[in-house]
Formats: sequence, C-alpha cells, structure tokens
Amino acid sequence: PARPPSPPRASIPVSTSPAPLPTPAKPPLPGASIPIVVPQAPPPASVSVPIASDGFGPPPNTLTEPVWDTVKRDLARIVSNLKLVVFPNPYREDPGKALRDWDLWGPFFFIVFLGLTLSWSASVKKSEVFAVAFAVLAAGAIILTLNVLLLGGHIIFFQSLSLLGYCLFPLDVGALVCMLKDNVILKIIIVTVTLAWSSWAAYPFMSAAVNPRRKALALYPVFLMYISVGFLIIAID
Repeated sequence: PARPPSPPRASIPVSTSPAPLPTPAKPPLPGASIPIVVPQAPPPASVSVPIASDGFGPPPNTLTEPVWDTVKRDLARIVSNLKLVVFPNPYREDPGKALRDWDLWGPFFFIVFLGLTLSWSASVKKSEVFAVAFAVLAAGAIILTLNVLLLGGHIIFFQSLSLLGYCLFPLDVGALVCMLKDNVILKIIIVTVTLAWSSWAAYPFMSAAVNPRRKALALYPVFLMYISVGFLIIAID
C-alpha cells in the first residue's frame, strides 16, 4: 500500500555572505600614546530676562504713583501741545509731529475757562451765558470734526477735537482782557487779533487733513465758529 506523504520541512534561511566577526582589539604598541577623551560639560542654559526699552526693568506702574506726579505729567503734556499748536515752531506745519501725543484735558480746560470768563463778564443770567458758551464750543468742535471726516480727512476723531480746543487759547486770552477792560473799541481790536491768531493756528492742520479741492469746505465752518465766539466776547455786557 502507498505511504502517506511526509509533512513539509521548515526551511531555514541561509545568508550567502557570512556576518563579519568582531575584530579583536589589538594591544597598543609599546611606546605609542593612547588618546584620552574627556567628556565636555553641556553649555549653560540661557535665561531670558525681560528688559524694558530704557534697559532698567519693566516700566513704572502709573496706577500706584502719587497724584501730584500724574498732575505734573498732564500739565507738561498740555504745555507741550499748546506750544506745538498755537506758537510758531518748526513742527507746527507738520500735522504728523504736532499733537501726536494728543489729550482732551487741555481743550476741556480752555472751553470751561472761556465759558466762565463770558459768564463773569455778563451782568445778568451768568449761568445761562456759561451754558450757551459751553454748548456752542463743545457741540461745534464735534460737528467740525465730523465735517472733516465726512470730507475724507485723514485725522483721528479725538485728535481733531484736541486741535480745535487748543486753538481756543487765543480767544481765551482775548476774553480775559475784554473782561478787565470795558471798552467797545478795545474789545473789537483785541477780538480781531485773537480771532486771526486762532484761525492761523487751526489753518495748517485742518487744511492738511483734507483734499486740497475740499479745503474751503473744511476751513469755512472752523472760521465761522471762531467768529461766533468773537461776537459773544464783544456782545457780553
């Protein structure tokens, strides 16, 4: 009878190239120098320390400073902006350099001072005079700023408010002098000079903010508001 077939045998893979045997280390020759490898220490890790722009740590915290230091800093800013806007200087003709550090404390002070001066000059209804002057100046500055922006002017809203408020400084001086000197002819002369001064202060900034073709549309309302304030100064009795 036929025998059953035998099971297949497992094949063992045999590589054709024998594995290289480890080469035994040769003993050093007599008199030969043996190199010694010294492990190097890792470089020290760099520690980043935050340094302010002045190089002396983080900037001081203004929330914890004394009140008098805050007042002095604000007064110094008002004086600096007043010099840039009202008085002749090389930076006055450049709207980018002038009033870059704008503020609203100066314009608020000049508007309130002008309203108080007009109310002190009035013989009756002092509170109504102050209310009318404050409303005309505050609302007029906002309307003039919106007018410049609608004409396509490249100026910040609060920067324009700050500029128009600082330009009231000459009229403040004129109102104070007219309150001390009750003479109609002298009032007209003083108001004319201070009105021209305020217009001269506002002209380069407002004219540079809009297109040259729309310059008249931006400057006419400004002059109109200053002329109205001048008539108030003359008419108050």
